[in-house]
Amino acid sequence: MSGKGDTKRSDDKQRDIRLTNLVAARSVADAIRTSLGPKGMDKMITDAGGDVIITNDGATILSKMEVQHPAAKMLVELSKSQDIEAGDGTTSVCVIAGSLLEKAEELLEKGIHPVALSDAWKLAAAQSVKILRQMSYPVQLTDKDQLIKSAVTSLSSKVVSQYSGILAPIAVDSVLQVIDAKTATNVDLREIRVVTRLGETIEDTEMIEGLVFNQEASKGAGGPTRIENPRIALIQFQISPPKTDMENQLVVGNQEEIDRIARDERNIY
Repeated sequence: MSGKGDTKRSDDKQRDIRLTNLVAARSVADAIRTSLGPKGMDKMITDAGGDVIITNDGATILSKMEVQHPAAKMLVELSKSQDIEAGDGTTSVCVIAGSLLEKAEELLEKGIHPVALSDAWKLAAAQSVKILRQMSYPVQLTDKDQLIKSAVTSLSSKVVSQYSGILAPIAVDSVLQVIDAKTATNVDLREIRVVTRLGETIEDTEMIEGLVFNQEASKGAGGPTRIENPRIALIQFQISPPKTDMENQLVVGNQEEIDRIARDERNIY
C-alpha cells in the first residue's frame, strides 16, 4: 500500500510542477497578447529608476519585465531569439507558444503523455515550415522597393507606424550599407546605431554614412558647433587613471596628508 501511495504522490507532484510551468509561461504570453497587431494596445512600463516607457513591441515589453520563473524566462528568451533572427514577430511567437501551452494543458488533463505532445509539435512544425515555404516568394536584396514594403509592414504595428514612409527607406538604406548583397544571409545590427537627439522630430531623422559622436563640446563654454575636415584619433586604451576593482575609503585628517596624497598621485600618473 505504501508503494502505491508513494507513486501516486510522485505523479501528483509531477503534475503540479507541469501545471505551474504552464501557468507561468501562459501568464507572460497573456501579458503581451493585447499588444499584438495594428490595433494592439500600448503598454506603459515603469522601471526601477522611475523612467516610463510606452511601447507595444513585444521584445521591449518582455525585456523590461522582471520575470523570475524559469518557464516564464524561456518565453522571454524565445522573444529575444526571434528579435535577433528576424527582427520582428517578437509578440507573435510568445502568443503562439502561449496558445500551444493552453492546449497542452487540456491534453495533459486527458492523460496524453508529454513526450507524445512534443513529438506531435515537431511534426506540426515541420509541416508548417513546408506550407510557409510553398506560399512564400523570395525577395532579392537588389529589389529596394520590395524591401521597403517589407519594412513598412514591420512598422505597421509599432508606435511610429505613421512615420513608416520616412523610417522604412532609412532602415533599408542602413542595412544595405553594411552588408554585401551578393553573399550576405543576415545582417549584424551592431554595425548600425540609432542616435537620439533632443529638440527635433521624427521627420528630421536622417542616415549618416560614417560615425556619429553623441557627446559634443559645451556650447555654453564657447565650444565649436561645427568642425570641417577634422583629424580624429581612435584610441584603444584608457586615458583616465585606472580605477581599482576593490572599494576602499581614505580618511584624511589634516592639510599635510592632503598635500602628500596629491604628490603621490602626480608621481604615479
